[in-house]
Amino acid sequence: MKLRPCQPEDVPRIMDIGQRAWAPIRAMQKKELGDALYAHLNPNPETEKGRQIAEHAQNYPQWTWVCEREGPLLGFITFFIDRDKRVGEILNNAVDPELGLKGVGQFMYRGVLNYFREKELFCAKVQTGLDEAHAPARRAYERAGFTQQLHDVTYFCEL
Repeated sequence: MKLRPCQPEDVPRIMDIGQRAWAPIRAMQKKELGDALYAHLNPNPETEKGRQIAEHAQNYPQWTWVCEREGPLLGFITFFIDRDKRVGEILNNAVDPELGLKGVGQFMYRGVLNYFREKELFCAKVQTGLDEAHAPARRAYERAGFTQQLHDVTYFCEL
């Protein structure tokens, strides 16, 4: 496996991976929020995650990487560096859920964390949900070394 910067021709594939990988999260959100609130907050749920990924790849190509081995791309990872605070943040990332491969996420996290170290950043951060749909992500981040946590809750009230 290897990590490399995303190229424009990779963007449709990583958009597709992201859309499919976030399907369980979208389903959980719809269940928790109800149809009306979910539809209002997510007018384009089938394309929104892909749009976010493509926008990041366009605006920050140096901070959008893909993971590959022979054949189709295995996954992607996006990140951001706040040079003033010396903080690197892992953003959207996913492995193609249909491949059923283990270790790809950890490979990507190690690569990005090593890049942060090379840039002499002070710390790395990542945000994820506390719901059951995000449990695999939480376990993966903990395995990658993210151990200190702050907790947050977002409340909604239909008007």
